[in-house]
Amino acid sequence: MLLTPTVLRRSLPLLTLLSGGAALAQAAKAPAFDTGDTAWMIVAAALVLFMTPGLAFFYGGLTRSQSVLNTMMMSFVSIGLVLVLWMLGGYSIAFTPGNSFFGGFSAAGFNGLSNTVNGTIPSYVFAAFQAMFAVIALALISGAVVERMRFGAFLLFGGLWSLLIYSPLAHMVWGGGWLGVRGALDYAGGTVIHIAAGVSALVAAFVLGPRIGHGRTAHVPHNVPFVLLGAAILWFGWIGFNAGSALGANQSAALAFMTTCVATAAAMLTWLIWESARGGKPTAVGAATGLVVGLVAITPACGFVSPWASLVVGIAGATASFWAVQFKQAFRSDDALDVFACHGIAGIVGALLTGALAWTTGQGKPLGEQMLIQTQAVLFTLVFCGVGSFILLKLVGLVLPLRVTASQEVSGIDISSHSEQGYAENESGLSAPVMIGGD
Repeated sequence: MLLTPTVLRRSLPLLTLLSGGAALAQAAKAPAFDTGDTAWMIVAAALVLFMTPGLAFFYGGLTRSQSVLNTMMMSFVSIGLVLVLWMLGGYSIAFTPGNSFFGGFSAAGFNGLSNTVNGTIPSYVFAAFQAMFAVIALALISGAVVERMRFGAFLLFGGLWSLLIYSPLAHMVWGGGWLGVRGALDYAGGTVIHIAAGVSALVAAFVLGPRIGHGRTAHVPHNVPFVLLGAAILWFGWIGFNAGSALGANQSAALAFMTTCVATAAAMLTWLIWESARGGKPTAVGAATGLVVGLVAITPACGFVSPWASLVVGIAGATASFWAVQFKQAFRSDDALDVFACHGIAGIVGALLTGALAWTTGQGKPLGEQMLIQTQAVLFTLVFCGVGSFILLKLVGLVLPLRVTASQEVSGIDISSHSEQGYAENESGLSAPVMIGGD
């Protein structure tokens, strides 16, 4: 048939329909970029980043005044250290195809992320959001070793831990590794972050040994307003931590937001009730600790359980952590700021209750099967992170001394580590309060 103008004119509607159908098919295959989801995820990543300075205030207020800067610096330096390592290889290890335990290196240096979309958001945004998780995971560990670990040793251990323990574990749960394939539920990092950091902190405290005077003098936080400020920032930032893990502005994010608030409020009240029931007074430090414990406990479950179930998670998490703090001597480790009792124990409770209560939103496998999977994930994380951290600390100890000298520890390590101090004498000659030696 000759393609005369008349034939072409009559065929135009058909050609338009065919070309339109092809375009629609191509569009259906392409990732659907969504500006609303992207805007929310950028905000969520910023909120999670803000959590680490909040943790610095929380930890800093709990320590002696002579070591407040060093304590806060270990959180702040985690931001710089982990963000660089995450770009160089941590992200690739966690989130590119590899084997069941370890990702590949195809995205090292964020190679190939430009102009790609993860779900409905740019891959750069996803990588940045996950970077903030990696940052605070390392910062959490510092609370167990404050006032006695050399700053350089913490940096070396932290870099190795982030690349060789955190990133592989993230791959195993979220990046296509065996725990995720098996069906382990961890919405926002109860296993990957809190159990991992908690048990690693406990091991680090054990390897370093107790502080001088541990067990003989009472621990008195030097700045309780710092503790409250840090806890408030953590609660604020945790909304991005949990609701952001929906990776979009959607119903799952809304559920995570609600359950996070309910569980945290319940945990704070529960902690205060336990303090009062033991014959004491409800304290500001107790309120701050309780709300942080509630945030930890609900993290793995926030997008999988109903609001009423989150109430159970908050109460159970706070109860377990409260009594773990009371009997922390049983751990035989000077975990200075109770990282394992508050993050490790609450993370374990939250991970197990995720399996027990996921049915409240119709998610997960049958109850018995899901509980078995959650238990397997918890036990593996405890062994993997505990043994791995022990080996890394011993290796670091071969290169650098892990502890400061006894005189530096007694006098406080701000001056010796940073040539600065948190509180100086003012013009009136009044000094900042000095805390009694801590346990």
